Amino acid sequence: MKFTYMKTPLHKMTFSIVKIREWVERECEGKTLNLFAGETKLNIPKEVRNDMREEMPAHFHLEALEFVKKAIKAKVKFQTIILDPPYSYRKSMEMYDGAKASSFNILKGFLPEILEAHGKVITFGYHSISMGEKRGFSQEHLLVMYHGGAIHDTLVIVERRK
Repeated sequence: MKFTYMKTPLHKMTFSIVKIREWVERECEGKTLNLFAGETKLNIPKEVRNDMREEMPAHFHLEALEFVKKAIKAKVKFQTIILDPPYSYRKSMEMYDGAKASSFNILKGFLPEILEAHGKVITFGYHSISMGEKRGFSQEHLLVMYHGGAIHDTLVIVERRK
């Protein structure tokens, strides 16, 4: 597994930080679902953007689990899925005006149904495993983002579907 250590500031709009945005752009392959898109568009040719907030520049404004279930029904597939949700209950309340983020484990259980064979999932958060071996994934790359001071590091795990 590849390991990268990056010193970078923390920002509520993760991809507004150039170093982070460029790193994730390099990791994306093919048609990419940015499930919690936020305001920053990625410089990749086939980004499909979803954000439940209407004011965000996205193709869809659905709660994440609802989007995934609709994609399954429509038989839509992606080669890369980016998961950059609020990492905690507090962040969820701040970012989504009091609306709680969907149950993340339930959401992850549905993702293999919209991911191409050998596709990848890039997950931002506080854990070094997201999809895991039980869902048929192997770890490829771990990015540790050091933000300085007393701020928790952010971990980004890239996992490939076997």
